Amino acid sequence: MAQDSGTKANTERAADGAPAGGPAGNTRRGMLIGVGLAGVAGLAAACGGSDDPSGGSEGDAGSGGQAPSQGGSGGAGAGGTALAAAADIPVGGGKIFEAEKVVVCQPAQGEFKAFSTTCPHRGCAVGSVSGGTINCPCHGSKFKITDGSVANPPAKEPLKERNVTVQGGKIMLA
Repeated sequence: MAQDSGTKANTERAADGAPAGGPAGNTRRGMLIGVGLAGVAGLAAACGGSDDPSGGSEGDAGSGGQAPSQGGSGGAGAGGTALAAAADIPVGGGKIFEAEKVVVCQPAQGEFKAFSTTCPHRGCAVGSVSGGTINCPCHGSKFKITDGSVANPPAKEPLKERNVTVQGGKIMLA
């Protein structure tokens, strides 16, 4: 009984379970597995640790569980990125740090709050701090400097809070 050679190669199996036509790497399944493994290896390399002796990127975990400072009570050794002198943040206002994507506010003397600059409405960056609110220029959303909650829609969600401490008179992004 004669079979088409293409059918025969796809139905016969060698002793190791691979198709008779060659090693597992030459099959569609083998190719997909290889591509998947290469993707996993690339992802693992991208998410791996930094060889940077300075301690890695600004977004590294390690100090992320700290609560925001309430009046300069940040402990020594908390680490983080120095943003500005505490005196540079106006009482009742705030300052946007575009590179770090954070806005730092001082709702009351010695009380510092920090929030993400990304507006939850459409992802625009907030543009100013005035009149006790953090203001998004894209659609007019406003957020309270005291807690990041919505003061004026269309945003429905508050700004995400970020952790800051005060160390040696400097605002530190944890």
